[in-house]
Amino acid sequence: MVAYQVPVLFACLSALAMVGVVSGQTTSMQYLAAHNFPRSTVKVAQMVWSASLAAIAESYANHTSVTGTVAVQAWVGEKQYYNYVSNTCATGKVCSHYTQVVWNVSINLGCARVTCNSGSVIVICNYDPPGNFPGVRPY
Repeated sequence: MVAYQVPVLFACLSALAMVGVVSGQTTSMQYLAAHNFPRSTVKVAQMVWSASLAAIAESYANHTSVTGTVAVQAWVGEKQYYNYVSNTCATGKVCSHYTQVVWNVSINLGCARVTCNSGSVIVICNYDPPGNFPGVRPY
């Protein structure tokens, strides 16, 4: 299985960690719900949990105080800057987290959240099949 790690997640998560969101455990069902609701609004298939993708995510995430649900909600919040008709993002904004969350062919999901010794939190999600290709609409 080929996993796709969205590298720009780190910048988003660093910003989220700075706002001091309270940490907590996020279950696979919470990650799935946070992804599947916005996917349903654009009529793409529901994702299913992948333990192998979650293990990959955990190996990256062992370095963030954000819950997985809060991180995904922040990524989905980028929708306001995404223009489906032109398949573009507003100038100076980021939309790539949102487009990966709703990428129509990505149906397997594995996420992990880890708290560092410093107290910062990293949330990582891996998607399979891969998506979020420049110039291609997510759905």
